[in-house]
Amino acid sequence: MSQSHHSTPRGLWLPLVTPFRDGRLDEPSLRRLVAHFAAEPVDGFILAATTGEGMALDDEETERLVAIAGEALDASNRRVPLYLGLCGSDTRKVVNALARTASWAVDGYLIASPYYTRPSQQGLSSHFSALADSTERPILIYNIPYRTGVNLGNETMLRLAERANIVGVKDCCADAAQSFDLLCRRPRDFAILTGEDQLFYTALAQGADGGITASAHVGAHAFADIRGKLLAGDQAGALADWKRLAGLPRLLFAEPSPGPIKHWLWREGLIDSPEMRLPMVPITDALAACIDRAMTERACASLRSL
Repeated sequence: MSQSHHSTPRGLWLPLVTPFRDGRLDEPSLRRLVAHFAAEPVDGFILAATTGEGMALDDEETERLVAIAGEALDASNRRVPLYLGLCGSDTRKVVNALARTASWAVDGYLIASPYYTRPSQQGLSSHFSALADSTERPILIYNIPYRTGVNLGNETMLRLAERANIVGVKDCCADAAQSFDLLCRRPRDFAILTGEDQLFYTALAQGADGGITASAHVGAHAFADIRGKLLAGDQAGALADWKRLAGLPRLLFAEPSPGPIKHWLWREGLIDSPEMRLPMVPITDALAACIDRAMTERACASLRSL
């Protein structure tokens, strides 16, 4: 089946953090975040996914999160896609989640492979086929075997890519050969977005369509500029920029995400608290000091460039 009636996700997508304060969804901070990043070179948002601590949100909070983000994006007068993160190991429950969210103001879904149960390739194919049959909205598959325990292989992925509303993959397979093979063999309108921030340059240089990049909370312009230079054929310039930027993802993933990102956003004044929900805990004092130094160095570099 053709995928022509669904737009292909491309560019820099932001898996938005979910701000909390005193155990509750921090709605003012959420509005501030969306307004801020709507003015950045971000091509789409993912809500309630891994970076957004989606598994720590209840259904009412997730619905409120989507509503507020949509309102804030509308107020910004910039229309970019909002996708909702979903996951689950019971196909029926994920189908029910698709039905429950059918009236929500989202443009599509990022759906992770079933976790822990480690189904066969046939099971994975049947799972995602059932989900595709349950919604007309586009679906991005999230292949991240080091979290789910199962790798969705390329043969299975290519069969799923034939379905009209399975429009791409967030690729975190952690196998460079598998990723490159998929890039070589994927259909023209099937998007490959890297989900590995530290591989952003490499993936795009090999032909990926963009990235779902948590580090873009801090460096959206820098990531977007690298992609722009690669599209323009300036590989040397893109590589030089990447050499300057590559330390940022290492810093922001030095401890479990999104803790380091939330600390940076809090220190920057974009969210009112770096609070997370158990089992996620705040970052260590040592990493907080490293991030604070990095923020100071960045501010000084910006002043020197004026």
